[in-house]
Amino acid sequence: MAWTLDARIPVVFLDGGAIPPGRPAAVVSEAPPGPLPAGAVAGAAFEGGVTSHAAACACCQGRSPAAQALDRLFQARARGACAWFDRVAVTPEAADAVRAALREDAVAAARFRAA
Repeated sequence: MAWTLDARIPVVFLDGGAIPPGRPAAVVSEAPPGPLPAGAVAGAAFEGGVTSHAAACACCQGRSPAAQALDRLFQARARGACAWFDRVAVTPEAADAVRAALREDAVAAARFRAA
């Protein structure tokens, strides 16, 4: 019998509705972030084409704003800076950017997976 374990955090893409019931979730949206929806314990927002640090810094160079938003969520969870979450919900306007980050960014793909 083969065992497989995918410990990456699942990412669900919302269709404009509420976060599906279940385990605690974080939310990723485009800026400006609104209030956290019901069922969300943390959130991160990004603005397309805008990075968090100076141009060409070592941690952000070549990484999309969506990948950086996922990084901020992961780090906040690991450091205890937010409540623990077991999944990430992505708002419809941020879906394409987050899908691209999961497909093209090695760090985001190592930590998160599309559910």
